[in-house]
Amino acid sequence: MIRNYVLVAFRNIRRHKVFSFINILGLAVSMSVCLGIIMLVADQLSYDRYNTKHDRIYRVVTRNLNPDGSSAGNDYSTSPQMLAQALTEDFTGVEKAVRFRRGFGNTWIDKEPEFDVNIPVAGLFADPDALDVFEWELEHGDAKTALVKPHSVVLTRKAANKLFKQPNPVGETIKVGRLGVYTVTGVMKEKNQKTHIAFEALASYATLKSLEADSIFSKTDNDYGSWTAGWVYLLLEKGHRAQEIEKNLAAIAKKHEGEKAATEAKNKFHFYLQSLTNITPGPFINNPIGPFMPNLFVYFFGGLAGIVMLTSCFNYTNLSIARSLTRAREIGVRKVNGANRFQIFSQFLSESVIIALCSLALGVMLLLVVKPFLLSLEFAQMLHWDLQGSASVYLVFVLFSLIVGLLAGIFPAAVLSKFKPVKVLKGAGSMRLFSKMGLRKTLLVGQFALSLIFILSVLVLYNQLNLFVRADHGFDMANKINVRVKGVAVQTLQAELSRYSNIQNVAAASHIPATGVTFSDGFKRSPLDTEDTSLDYFFVDANYLDNMNVALVAGRNFKTADGAANKHFLLINETAQRDLHFNTPADALGEVLYLNDDSIKFEIIGVVKDYNHQFMMSKIEGMTLRYDEEQYRVLQVKYSGNHDQAVKSIERAWTRANPGMKLDYKDFDEEVRFLYNFIFKDLVGVIGVIAFMAIFISCLGLLGMATYATETRLKEISIRKILGSTDQALVVLLSKSFLILLAIAVVIAVPAAWFLNNLWLQMIAYHTEFSFGVICSGVLILIVMGMLTVGSQTVRAAFANPVDNLKNE
Repeated sequence: MIRNYVLVAFRNIRRHKVFSFINILGLAVSMSVCLGIIMLVADQLSYDRYNTKHDRIYRVVTRNLNPDGSSAGNDYSTSPQMLAQALTEDFTGVEKAVRFRRGFGNTWIDKEPEFDVNIPVAGLFADPDALDVFEWELEHGDAKTALVKPHSVVLTRKAANKLFKQPNPVGETIKVGRLGVYTVTGVMKEKNQKTHIAFEALASYATLKSLEADSIFSKTDNDYGSWTAGWVYLLLEKGHRAQEIEKNLAAIAKKHEGEKAATEAKNKFHFYLQSLTNITPGPFINNPIGPFMPNLFVYFFGGLAGIVMLTSCFNYTNLSIARSLTRAREIGVRKVNGANRFQIFSQFLSESVIIALCSLALGVMLLLVVKPFLLSLEFAQMLHWDLQGSASVYLVFVLFSLIVGLLAGIFPAAVLSKFKPVKVLKGAGSMRLFSKMGLRKTLLVGQFALSLIFILSVLVLYNQLNLFVRADHGFDMANKINVRVKGVAVQTLQAELSRYSNIQNVAAASHIPATGVTFSDGFKRSPLDTEDTSLDYFFVDANYLDNMNVALVAGRNFKTADGAANKHFLLINETAQRDLHFNTPADALGEVLYLNDDSIKFEIIGVVKDYNHQFMMSKIEGMTLRYDEEQYRVLQVKYSGNHDQAVKSIERAWTRANPGMKLDYKDFDEEVRFLYNFIFKDLVGVIGVIAFMAIFISCLGLLGMATYATETRLKEISIRKILGSTDQALVVLLSKSFLILLAIAVVIAVPAAWFLNNLWLQMIAYHTEFSFGVICSGVLILIVMGMLTVGSQTVRAAFANPVDNLKNE
């Protein structure tokens, strides 16, 4: 019987080629999205599962607390390094504790502001037990001793191939910027094992002592308050649970809060453990050690895919019922010849499953086409997505396809199997399915409402991106190039650059403004104050204000001649002046501020005009400009004339000042606008693709309804033509009901889109508006697509020969 169902299903697919193609295409388009999401989630779920000890490995997570014990913000995956030693020496339950510390080489984010082209690897400092706990096997070298000695390093196979020609570079050395020379003591085996800890190299943790002695790194191992420099992972002893260790962590936190109550009353922490397999996908936690997917992403993408998939299932229902009129006699004959309802139901359900499987094949091909687009997205590259398939993934694909087939086909099968033989054999043309029900119309309105919401959202996102890119940040970005100067002699390079006539101004700074990165600390007007004012701050030199074209409202700028004395001076912005309760800018001049942590005293020498030093999603906040030559990380080079000539001047100056080192430069405005493009450009692309798919599938549903309507009214149309109705009048008659449905969709979608988009727009300080122009553009797109779809059927029906439709009467 199953064989018969399959044969009949393929026969009907061939006989009704147009309907079958529309059904398969509609399901395939939505399936390709869902398959991509399945592949993405499967990829993330594969992280760290290779580890045979994954059920005993946990990461210590830090939660910063307010004085009243409430959370002071997001949780952090970093934690005080001293916890590792305290847990293993003073408590039981922890078999091994592994510390990782940032600062060795570049970070795992390729576009990180601190990226240094003169450092050949991205890596971490790690304890010797890291190789054993995370089961990273070595192809060359001894895992037990590879990370024991200072200035030793273990490379991944990929990094070893990049740095050395020989397959076994053990014993060779690499220079890592100002961190010194390291001896290669091991090379990892290249395996298909994914870990959330991203690195190309692991340096021995013992190296940090010499780096701290040379003042390259600050001492953090015994500092309870230094909790952002590194990560702590624990391998629990068998038989011990995470709750026991969390009690020990609470005891450690309580002990150190008591010891430092006088100086760190406001610096309280809560520590808890996060399971290795709960990191990706997992909750959003700051300071990730590598790429991970927050659960929010899974819900977001899953929701989009679910909406698209649901609309496709609706379409299948609409088209199947529309096509039922051509199969009504078949159902009647089958029942007259002894077929029961279950057999008819099974026949139609099997057809739905077979169409879903055909859609799966087409969907996989569409996914292969879409995959390069997904992998080209900035956040996909940052999170290191690869979307590789596997046997288990493709098995899930098949199961998903079967479920979709059952869900899409169960309702049409139930409806069509109810046909009465007498009625359908007497005259299928007189049948009216759901003539008194609004189910199919409701589904169609819902589909187009969702499509319009997506379209309007894309337009708003695009306008928001344009607003950010073209906005006046309050400082000059034109004709400027940023040069990374970490670890080089800044004053020497400035002197070399000043020799060129096309270089107008060279300013040194610790940060690039409006890129989302800044320092922040608490300042007080008196050391006796119980409350401080949190202010952002950059380190800058005396040329900074002129370079940025930022005006002084009151007071004076830093003076190069003052030298080290500048470290005790501050410039504040207008917002900081108000936050610190100075009535006017002039009132702030000469006043003293104290740094909260160590009560260092600063004199305010000037007030600068407000400008967007932070990302424009937030309003302008209080900030200060400080002076410290050791903190400069970038030179802002302002030039005149041709850009390429300016670059050549910078290259020549760099070569003279830093022979043997690579130059790392970018255009100032490109760096400022990168973050806006990174967030909104990808969103516009993703939501745009989803919007296109949604409206495409909705149009297929509209095509189904239009086909159904014309099939049931062919004789009416023919009689009207014979009685003198014009083709144009018939087109209007047939299209009117669909226009009403589109109008209802517009009435529903516009307020919904306004509400949903304003939820996120209101969280952005500088945002676009959900304007009348956006609404008109979105509605016009919807109406044009809808009318093209309806017109293909109404015109065909209106211009048909009436004789062909009435010859059997």
